[in-house]
Parts: sequence; C-alpha cells; structure tokens
Amino acid sequence: MITEFIIIIIKGIGIIVPLLISVAYLILAERKIIGAIQKRKGPNIVGIFGLLQPLADGLKLFIKETILPNSANIFIYLMAPIITFFLSLASWAVIPFDEGFVLSDLSIGLLYVLAISSLSVYGIIIAGWSSNSKYAFLGGLRSAAQIVSYEVSIGFIVVNVLLCSGSLNLSEIVLAQQAVWYIIPLFPLFLLFFISSLAETNRAPFDLPEAEAELVAGYNVEYSAITFALFFLGEYTNIVLIASMITIIFFGGWLPPFSIIIFQWIPGVVWFGLKVAILLFGFVWVRAAFPRYRYDQLIYLSWKVFLPFSLGWVIFTSCVITMMDWLPT
Repeated sequence: MITEFIIIIIKGIGIIVPLLISVAYLILAERKIIGAIQKRKGPNIVGIFGLLQPLADGLKLFIKETILPNSANIFIYLMAPIITFFLSLASWAVIPFDEGFVLSDLSIGLLYVLAISSLSVYGIIIAGWSSNSKYAFLGGLRSAAQIVSYEVSIGFIVVNVLLCSGSLNLSEIVLAQQAVWYIIPLFPLFLLFFISSLAETNRAPFDLPEAEAELVAGYNVEYSAITFALFFLGEYTNIVLIASMITIIFFGGWLPPFSIIIFQWIPGVVWFGLKVAILLFGFVWVRAAFPRYRYDQLIYLSWKVFLPFSLGWVIFTSCVITMMDWLPT
C-alpha cells in the first residue's frame, strides 16, 4: 500500500514539474509570437534569446512582498488563488499522454475533467468577493456568467464525442479515432469547442473578466507577488489542459496522422505534444489578431448561437448513429 502511494506521488511529480516548466515557457513563447506579429522584439535580454526570462519573472514574483488589503477577508482572499491553482492541476490526473501513460485511467475521465473545470470558477468568484473591491467583484461576476454560459455548449459538444466513441474514458476516446479523427466528421463542433475554450479560459477576445480598459485587471486586481503568480499559473495551466482536451477528443490524442511506417516509430507522446503546441499557437495568434468582444455580444454568442447549434448537432449525431445501427451488416 505504501509502495503504491509512493509510486503515485512520483508519477504526479513527473507530470506536474514538466507541466509547470511548459507553462513558464508558454508565457515566453506567447510574448515572442505576439512581438513578431506586432513587428517588435519580445523578451531578449535575460539569457540567450531571452530563454531565462520566465525564471527571472517567477523569481521576482516569489520574492516580492504580498500586499494584503485592509478591507479584504484575509483567509478567503488567500485561499482563492490556492484553490484556482490546485484545481488547474487536478484535471491532469486523467489526461493520457500515450497509450498506458496516464496517472489514473478513470472510466469517467471526461466527466471528471468537466466537473473539475466547473469548480474552477469558485476560485475566481471568491477572489472577486473577498478583495472587497468593486473592480474585482465585477470581474468575478463576469467570469461566473461567462464560464457557466460557455460550459453549456461545451457539454453538448462533449455529448457528441461520447455518442461517437461510446465511452467516457479518455484513452478509449483516442483509440476510437484510429480509423478517422473526430475533427473530420465533427469539424463545425471543433470550431465551436475552440471558441468556447477561449471564453472558458478567459482568453482574448473573451478576456472580459480581466478587461484592462474598464476593470483594471478584474478579479485579481488586488493580488500581488506569489498570490498573483498562482492565479497566473492556474490560468495558463488551464490553457494547456484545454489544448490537451481538444487534442484528445478531436485530433486522435497520441495517434499519428497517417499510417506511414516512419510515423509509427515516433513515440505517441511526441505526437501528443506536437498537436498541443500547434493548438497553443492558435490561442496566442487569436489574442494578437482579434479585438475584444463587448459583454452583451459574448453572452449573445453563447445562448443564441452556440447553444442551439450544439444541441441541434446532438440530435443530428444521435439520428445518424441510430440509422447506422439499423443498417444490415
């Protein structure tokens, strides 16, 4: 029993440490890519090509003094970033990086990820309320409404994937795409899922909970030093997580794109990482290319466009699968 516990701890560390390193360098890559798109240089001073910039930024945040507002509810104020950060790590327990390369291969892994992502809004709401700042409070309310709105359409999109694969296990969903990746028959749903993911992770052009123009920095306006760092790490960890989920349910996870012998020799975890990296580039490119939505446009898009379309596609997928079951073999 003790040995199994130690093995699980080692596996967990083996996932968390590379994840945090990848998050740090995702931030650097984002700054470099946006700089190139805007025809300017990104970070290039600290280390060769600026490669030590994430370490310098992290060290700066960890050694700064944590400012506690006098009017804040201190205990809840400090718990909010901790909750956000740990919930962002919890979902990775069921993410399969390769066949058999998963910490916990739950039969309801997809449902587990949706449940954890739903809980993440609590950290933001708590942060907005406990700061006792009108800007933070408005940011928290915006985030709650935004996440709840887009999780409805995400849920219906996931139901389509469930109908096609016949399983909630993430590894089985990947293996069900050996003949064809789900992005081909479900391409419109992929577009909806990608756009909804931007709203779910508070990314541009849907970064309204932390809109600098009207809310200064939104729910984390009163946070500094290590508490701000935890919010920042949690946000970018969720971005990598959602890119991994898109890879699993639409791009065949660790499966190679073609049944070519050379591709078969490349480890599955390499294919998985490459697909996630391409999707992360898409997240960064959207931030640099598109202006921010108005809040009424954001809610309209969710309830009047995405929800009817995703619900209608569930009915369509159900009808197609039922008809295929009726056909003689």
